[in-house]
Amino acid sequence: MRAWSLLFSVCLTALFVNGCAPSFSELQSAKLVEMNRVEVAANYSMVSFLHEGENEKMQDHFGLQFAYGVLDNVNFRFRYERIDVDPLDTGVNAWGFGPKICLKKDVAAIYLPVGFATGENIETSESWQFHPTLLTTAPVNEYMELNTSFKYLLTFDEDSNDYFAFNLGLGLSNDLARYAIRPEVGILIDPGSDGIFWHFSVGLSLFL
Repeated sequence: MRAWSLLFSVCLTALFVNGCAPSFSELQSAKLVEMNRVEVAANYSMVSFLHEGENEKMQDHFGLQFAYGVLDNVNFRFRYERIDVDPLDTGVNAWGFGPKICLKKDVAAIYLPVGFATGENIETSESWQFHPTLLTTAPVNEYMELNTSFKYLLTFDEDSNDYFAFNLGLGLSNDLARYAIRPEVGILIDPGSDGIFWHFSVGLSLFL
């Protein structure tokens, strides 16, 4: 069945991060952490597969993210995600890291993470991925911001497909400089498949 084939391809090669079915949630804004400051974030994602009108939950994701302000216009980010695959009763550990670079202050940024996976029956050397991501942020009011991300999930394994993902989320807070609650939805597209993975996530970011 194509859904199961895609599930194995996505999970066992661990499209990470960020974003299995990979980690394709984003749960961040286009804003950068100030130089020498830190962002710490935790998140949960529920991932389902939608095909021909039928929807089935596939995975639970539990994640942590860290960002450090290296320069005024550059952050270094790290992400870990535990991906539990419901139908297979197995899990994947996904690791990602890379620079986030300001394109327009508080409005647009590019994030360039690479990552790999560990876990039972995982060939870590074959699981490496590159996820170039465009991030945008637009203020709604002083308590809310709208965040989008578009990413290309490039696999280095010649037997795996590349994917595209789009996310739409909010940053909610009475002080967005100190913390943000981040509800988000998103989709993962395999150009060779009729179905899509989609997620609903919620995260909490603290700026220290």
